[in-house]
Amino acid sequence: MMPNIDPKNMAKMMKQMGIQSEEIPAKRVIIEQEDGNIFIDSPQVTQVKVQGQLTYQIAGIVSKKSVVSAEDVKMVMESANVDESAARSALEAASGDIAEAIVKLGEGKE
Repeated sequence: MMPNIDPKNMAKMMKQMGIQSEEIPAKRVIIEQEDGNIFIDSPQVTQVKVQGQLTYQIAGIVSKKSVVSAEDVKMVMESANVDESAARSALEAASGDIAEAIVKLGEGKE
């Protein structure tokens, strides 16, 4: 925002320029990517409409999580002789590192 401008005046100026903004109530925003997902918790989401085009501004607590492929889960299941749930959990804890997941699962069996 611009310094020393009253929020009411700012809203009025934006309206005169054809800019509309609206707060969107949201609990969480997830951005899905090929190599992982970005999670934004406790987000402040603002929808801005300018000349008929919608854009979204998002602010909040950001965390990133790797996507675990089905092939990786199968490999860990077979190598560590565990079920799918255990294999997936181990891979997620190891940030997708197959070798680390297998080693950690093996440590629990000793």
